[in-house]
Amino acid sequence: MTGRLFIFGLGFSGLEIAMLARSAGWQVAGTCRGEEKAGRLRALGIETHRFDGTAPLPDPALAGTTHVLCTIAPGEAGDPVLRTMAGWPRSVGWFGYLSTTGVYGDRAGGWVDEDTPPRPGQPRSIARLAAERAWEAAAQAAGAALDVFRLPGIYGPGRSAIDQVRAGTARRIDKPGQVFSRIHVEDIAATVLAALARPGSAGAVRLFNVADDLPASTGDVVAFACALLGAPVPPAIPWEQAEPALSPMARSFYAESRRVRNDRIKDELGVVLRHPTYKEGLEAIALGARHSDGAS
Repeated sequence: MTGRLFIFGLGFSGLEIAMLARSAGWQVAGTCRGEEKAGRLRALGIETHRFDGTAPLPDPALAGTTHVLCTIAPGEAGDPVLRTMAGWPRSVGWFGYLSTTGVYGDRAGGWVDEDTPPRPGQPRSIARLAAERAWEAAAQAAGAALDVFRLPGIYGPGRSAIDQVRAGTARRIDKPGQVFSRIHVEDIAATVLAALARPGSAGAVRLFNVADDLPASTGDVVAFACALLGAPVPPAIPWEQAEPALSPMARSFYAESRRVRNDRIKDELGVVLRHPTYKEGLEAIALGARHSDGAS
């Protein structure tokens, strides 16, 4: 099935989803904050509207929309889309929301799945869980289905350990026992499209962890990127030494450790990950970078 997909937030993940949806035959529209970027997106053939969370979109922007996806993080005042949009066209039968596996909180490296009760510890994860529940209420009010996609660390071309090593900014912080799950942006897009192809029933809420198969430490990922590029591996920095220099955001990132199971996206949506671990993902990024360097 196809329809008109409206994406609030054509950022790193949102744009990847938009491009894949267009290639699959969907009509796609969405939002960004600035006019310069809006112009670039329109040049790609994506109907783009400016939206900064302070005022609703005009009604014609959503006319004929059948599916709505939100990728925008909540702010101090809650979800900016739900805060400003008073209602939805009757044609909308599906909502999607990109959330975070941070809603599970710290599990000391243990495994979580979609049946694990949320236990967020970080303020931004608490806000994400509240946004999930607000979208659930909005979907119920509209009589629509809702799919919540919980994402771990997102990487892809331009945002990866390969890019950090090439830029000379990669660090290996050694915090024993610390592991993270990750997901390549292309696999996020593929999972969302798989959910659109196998929709839930009206009023149903589905949760999907969108993670790859191999949780790992940041040090292991950086070391693998160095090996791919033939670069020296930076020395491991003990956590006690690194922590004082970290930003509050980075410090909160290292405050939690968990492994995320992804069986549901495979069993229910038929997802086959293009990058089943960070190794395949980084290999593809490194190859793309070499081709780009050769072309230039």
